Amino acid sequence: MGLETVLFLLLAVGAVLTALLVVTTPSPIGSALYLVGTMFCLAGLYVLLAAPFLAAIQVMVYAGAIIVLLLFVIMLLNLRRIEETVPRIWRIAGLFIAGLTLLALFVAIVRGSSVLPDMPAVPDGFGKVKALGEILFGKYLFAFEATSVLLLAAMIGAVTLVRKTGGEGRDGR
Repeated sequence: MGLETVLFLLLAVGAVLTALLVVTTPSPIGSALYLVGTMFCLAGLYVLLAAPFLAAIQVMVYAGAIIVLLLFVIMLLNLRRIEETVPRIWRIAGLFIAGLTLLALFVAIVRGSSVLPDMPAVPDGFGKVKALGEILFGKYLFAFEATSVLLLAAMIGAVTLVRKTGGEGRDGR
């Protein structure tokens, strides 16, 4: 196995494990921090795909700005730890089954099993700024703008949820 394969395996396992921790951690702050780890692993995978610009954007936009916004909203809403309602044995069984499934997929990938479909060739210009800009601001311009409006609406909604009702002023009177 070459160095690139080892790095891919480490980053892929790291991304899957931190993504599992995002959804299994009861603390919202812990989940957000595990999401940062997932984003960094994905950025490493982009570097292995020879797309350094996408890796940099992944770190700056998602691991930076979006996670800061998410942490801000979590702190603004003052979320507390959620009490577990699922018995511990069911959680352990679910993690065990998920782990076995991931292990089976991992072994299939490493052995080059034909269970997985062949990957198409990477097109020329993949990960380059010019190609990304042409696609993002050409074919997907409406989706890009709709996403920005959706994020703005979510932020306004979070602030609205936190505001106190009852006519209190800024000084608490």
